[in-house]
Amino acid sequence: MERPILKSPDEIEQMREANRIVARALKLMAEMVAPGVSTLELDQAAEELITKAGAIPAFKGYPGASERVPPFPATICASINEEVVHGIPAADRILQEGDIVSIDVGAEINGFFGDAAKTFGVGSISKKAAKLLEVTEHSLMKAITTMKPGSTMRRLAHSVQTTAEEAGFSVVRQFVGHGIGRQMHEPPQVPNYVPSFGFGEGYEFETGAVLAVEPMVNIGGSAVRVLKDGWTVITKDRTLSAHFEHSIAVTENGPLILTEI
Repeated sequence: MERPILKSPDEIEQMREANRIVARALKLMAEMVAPGVSTLELDQAAEELITKAGAIPAFKGYPGASERVPPFPATICASINEEVVHGIPAADRILQEGDIVSIDVGAEINGFFGDAAKTFGVGSISKKAAKLLEVTEHSLMKAITTMKPGSTMRRLAHSVQTTAEEAGFSVVRQFVGHGIGRQMHEPPQVPNYVPSFGFGEGYEFETGAVLAVEPMVNIGGSAVRVLKDGWTVITKDRTLSAHFEHSIAVTENGPLILTEI
């Protein structure tokens, strides 16, 4: 497994600025999410907040997976119901009562990146959907507790996987978390499940590692596919999916969540 680019205490402190802007943007999204609101409205509000803070939207213009896929056109990813990640905001994507929507936000300021995501219920949601959100966020918070010097990536991945599966849900395997710092995506990959072969204990956490941990949990099966736009990922069985993410630094005193206000 690739090792992360370790950050000094000063660099981690600088990273907090970008991550606090991301946290503020997500707080604004929480206030705005409601039936009748379009994902484009959410996108425009997030972009205004980020740019007024002197930062740059990190997702806008991000290259596609191949030359045939255009750069990502928006500031946020807004993924509704069976959409797992990378949903593209649009004026005709109107939130409806009972939907769930994952909003992923990234920002760059002074050469450092921040990244976080939350899934919100729109109005009154079903008990099953509420349980999915609760379990997914809980799997993230449990994973964060493992991020101490000397602990391992296997423990983190196992924590997410067992939390989700014991609740009767499944973990997406095709998309994972990542290191973060002077680039949005740095090594290593951060899986939300323990691979069957060749993983061992994985990376052993060191002071100065900064990782974006992001469980993606489905009500149904774990399989996903990418739509023709080259970005939007949906569950193959069209069941609901939730996504929560924080950027976390490993310190001598344990994990430090950077994406909090």
